[in-house]
Amino acid sequence: MEQALLVSNALLWVAVLVLGALVFALVRQIGVLYERVAPAGALVLAGGPKVGEAAPRFALDDLFGRAVELGGEDAEQRQTLLLFVSPTCPVCKTLLPVAKALAASEPATRLVFASDGSAEDHAAFARKHGLDAYPYLVSTELGLAHQVGKLPHAVLWDAQGVVRAKGLVNSREHLESLFEARERGVASIQDYVARAGGSR
Repeated sequence: MEQALLVSNALLWVAVLVLGALVFALVRQIGVLYERVAPAGALVLAGGPKVGEAAPRFALDDLFGRAVELGGEDAEQRQTLLLFVSPTCPVCKTLLPVAKALAASEPATRLVFASDGSAEDHAAFARKHGLDAYPYLVSTELGLAHQVGKLPHAVLWDAQGVVRAKGLVNSREHLESLFEARERGVASIQDYVARAGGSR
């Protein structure tokens, strides 16, 4: 009886050591994979003004009758994050609080929402999600100028009206990547990774 207990105890310790070795190997492999996986950024689409070009100029009234000027030098020296959304887009709805928090955390950033369609639908959408404090433009021409085909789509330009980053944004990480790309002076995070990989 005592011998059987010793054998089972020994087998238990062997099993614990084997499991410990497996966990260590898995953790090490996860670390290797993490280093190899490139950071995901906003998907840059071909259409619209390119990074480094001037954003198209617009002077429009928003949903609530406020005059909004886009493009050109900003009188208050703010950068502009233009976010194209839709009341029928579920991803857009999840990004709204993220966009507001991100714009608030980035110094001198103006957040502007845009779309096309029914002004009444957009006004109800804006009020429901607390967007009435922000410029909210309903303009087909604005979407065409930026060649927006899929939503949510964001464009970031500097205080001089030059596009610094843009792309399809489906997550907080994608939105943050626009500011990261601007800081690094690249068109996108993918562009930065490609350059870093080429310089090795």
